[in-house]
Amino acid sequence: MDLAGRTAIVTGGAARVGRAISAELARRGAAVFIHYHQSSDKAESLHREINAAGGVAAIGSLDLSDPEIARHLVDVASAALGPPTILVNNASGFPLDTIEDVTLEGFRAAQDLMLATPLLLTQAFARQVPEGLGGAIVNVTDARTAKPYRKHLSYVLAKGGIDTLTRASALSLAPLIRVNAVALGVILPPPGEGDGYAGQLAAELPLSRVGGTQVVADAVALLLENDFITGEIIRVDGGGHLV
Repeated sequence: MDLAGRTAIVTGGAARVGRAISAELARRGAAVFIHYHQSSDKAESLHREINAAGGVAAIGSLDLSDPEIARHLVDVASAALGPPTILVNNASGFPLDTIEDVTLEGFRAAQDLMLATPLLLTQAFARQVPEGLGGAIVNVTDARTAKPYRKHLSYVLAKGGIDTLTRASALSLAPLIRVNAVALGVILPPPGEGDGYAGQLAAELPLSRVGGTQVVADAVALLLENDFITGEIIRVDGGGHLV
């Protein structure tokens, strides 16, 4: 897939990993709809940066914690930039809970944002992709779904669901739409933590360093551009799955 001239949606596209993905897709010629929730300043600054570099972008805010509202994001993006043929399901949280203290309310909130919303966005996206163009979806998951975090139960259960959604939707939506995922390791410090925290985690990796956001953006672009990859989950984790 040549990204030039395509329209892409990136959820959570204004900050952190999402920002790098949005910028990279724009750099490769896609018109990018940058979704944000509360990061309005970051969304506006990225919008200006892309436009100043000669790219095309639009921004919009929608609360993706409500899947019924989230499904309308495709229509909002289409009205701004034209029918999208690329979807990057990146928006996420990182709630803290364990099997001992998880609540039904917290569990449901995590599944709504990180699993139900990507599912309904995938459905809405697939319904409008033009037959002659085809489309591609990249989901952002976590390399730790196979070795779960002890203190982020609802999060890792939702991301495990994203792994399965990736494979199931790749099978169901082929050949018109390809669906893949990137599974992230130590890319950035978690919200509220400093660089030292990420550095300590990275010291245990075979590559002994923090990944940074550009490696994720490059992996997303690879999966979008290669027309013979679908149902794949690429680990961008510095070899963390090996230890």
